[in-house]
Amino acid sequence: ITSIMNRVRNLKNKYRNEENITDEFNYTKISADTTDNSGTVNQIMMTRNNPEDWLCFLLKLEKKGVPQMDVSLLNRLIGRYSQAVTALPAEKHCQDESYARILVRFAELKALQDPEEARDQFHLARLNCKKFAFVHVAFAQFELSQENEKKCKQILQKAVECSAVPLELLETALQNFHLKKRQLLSDEEK
Repeated sequence: ITSIMNRVRNLKNKYRNEENITDEFNYTKISADTTDNSGTVNQIMMTRNNPEDWLCFLLKLEKKGVPQMDVSLLNRLIGRYSQAVTALPAEKHCQDESYARILVRFAELKALQDPEEARDQFHLARLNCKKFAFVHVAFAQFELSQENEKKCKQILQKAVECSAVPLELLETALQNFHLKKRQLLSDEEK
C-alpha cells in the first residue's frame, strides 16, 4: 500500500507540474469499465484532486438513478463519496464550498442507510465547514426528520452564533422551524 501511495503521489506531482493538462482531459478520459468509474476516480486523484472535480463527478454519478429507490446505486454512491472524503484533507479544503457540499451529501446518503452514521457525518461536516450556513441547515433538517426538534433548533442557533453565511438562510430556516414546517427550506430557498 505504501508503495502504491508513493507512486500515486509521484504521479500527482508529475501531473501538477505539467501545465498542458486541460479540463477536457480530466472529465472525458474514462476507463473501459464504466460501471465503477474507476478510471475517472483515478484521473481525479492523480491530477489536481480538488473538491470541484470530485463534486462534478459525484453529481454526474447521482444522475444515473434515484438512490432512495436503487440500493445498488446508493451503495456505489456512498462508496464514492467516502472515497472523496478520504482523498480530500479537511485542513486543506475546509473553506471550499464544493468540499462542504460533498460532506453534506455524503451524510444525507448515509441517512438513508444508518441514521447514527449519518449523524456522525453531519457532525464532521459541521466541524470542518462551519462557515457555510447550508451545512448547519442540512444537519438541522436531518435532526428534524429524526423528530429531534430541540436538537434542530439548537443547531440553527449555534450556526447563527458562529456567523455562518449567508445569515438569511439560517433566519429563514429558523422562521420555518418556528412555523412548525417539516421542511426548513423550500427548494426555491435552497
